[in-house]
Amino acid sequence: MSNFLFVTGLVILAHIYPVDSDNRAIPDSNLKMGQHVRVLFWNVENLFDYHDDTTTIDEEFTGAGAMHWTYSKLRRKLAHVAKTILAAGAWNPPGIIGFCEVENRYVLNKLVYDSPLKPFHYRIIHRNSPDRRGIDVAILYRETIFNPTYSEWISIQFPFDTIVKTRDILYVKGVLHHTDTIHLFVNHWPSRRGGEKVSAPKRNYVASVLRQKADSILRTAKQYGTRDLRYANRESLIAYPYILIMGDFNDEPDNESLCTILRAGHPDTTENPSGLVNLMYPKLHLEGSHKFRDHWGLLDQFITSGSLVMGETNLRIDPGSVTIYKPDFMMKDDIKYLGNKPNRTFLGPRYLGGFSDHLLIYLDIRIRDKSH
Repeated sequence: MSNFLFVTGLVILAHIYPVDSDNRAIPDSNLKMGQHVRVLFWNVENLFDYHDDTTTIDEEFTGAGAMHWTYSKLRRKLAHVAKTILAAGAWNPPGIIGFCEVENRYVLNKLVYDSPLKPFHYRIIHRNSPDRRGIDVAILYRETIFNPTYSEWISIQFPFDTIVKTRDILYVKGVLHHTDTIHLFVNHWPSRRGGEKVSAPKRNYVASVLRQKADSILRTAKQYGTRDLRYANRESLIAYPYILIMGDFNDEPDNESLCTILRAGHPDTTENPSGLVNLMYPKLHLEGSHKFRDHWGLLDQFITSGSLVMGETNLRIDPGSVTIYKPDFMMKDDIKYLGNKPNRTFLGPRYLGGFSDHLLIYLDIRIRDKSH
């Protein structure tokens, strides 16, 4: 049976048996030097539990709320998330997963310990954020692949609006497959509610906070002068930190927050290992991860330091591996605006039972074969 047919069939089974734990992935597969680690990011669209949290505005995601959210619907959602992750990993589940729009540790525990992901021994990095709806960012990682050594929650306090609260930025530092240190950031920037221009100052401010943190890491890099580093060898790049930023930025690569303030450029212009590169830039106006009416937006992105895409270093990302994952089972026909669109869980208060209103994205990090 082909992979496509098997994946499609698996999702159909998930619809009938929401907690089926069968899978064909290999839980004990050992990553070898010279192979790849897959990193995935996904806005999973309102992964809420079904209880009322009196400290947040989550009442609509209860049985009596507007969404009529129940335990059975949560189980179905978790099955969709788990089996999509397995499919995106091509049956070798991703080593690192960044999430946004998860409510709490409970739903993450259910995903890790009570879904088809259970055999892969994922660990969780999460805390409740100050977001008024209670939605958070988080990281899952396979402990045989990634060893976190430090984590930090970067709080956002708008100087021009002290009342509004938004999600923290999650920063995690760790060693990837016993090879080298990588710095990870998971983001969920303020939405465009009220209009793009009206809400832009909030995203611009978050971009400035993230840039300051990235600069503090990059300042530790050894300086090699101003010579052209486009063809630098591994030895001249080894001192530059590896930074990988992922998230739903609610802006596109050419918006001010990302292009001007964060200063994340196009991969084709990469000449500096300590600069930031937006790996989604080449897909702008060609593909999208989220559809609003008839517009495919590129809101979900990977941004990396130049050191991860230049030269033959211990860790290296092939920009060609960056993928917006859109298998048929995650899509549905768009009757109103034509083409197709993500098969989402809700449309307003109407339950559709799908996966998410965002498509997930992933990339592969190659681990250098030290034997060579």
